[in-house]
Amino acid sequence: MQTARVLGSTRATVKDKSLQGQRLVIVQLLLLNEMPDGPPLIALDVLGCRRGDRVMLTSDGTLAREFTKNIDTPARWTVMGILD
Repeated sequence: MQTARVLGSTRATVKDKSLQGQRLVIVQLLLLNEMPDGPPLIALDVLGCRRGDRVMLTSDGTLAREFTKNIDTPARWTVMGILD
């Protein structure tokens, strides 16, 4: 698990069938001092987070497979909580 800040949402005209209808957000992983940790990533969002929200991410593919209902989904990162 890692904290991140939501930079915005994204769309794709061509994507894996398991991602059809899924909301995708662009997130920036954060260090403890709130500085960026690497390049931005794309994550699945079923919670409805907004730009600027701090979120908790997981790279556990089990949650992505559960949300997409597809065991072969290419998704890796998933928003699992919105932080206050």
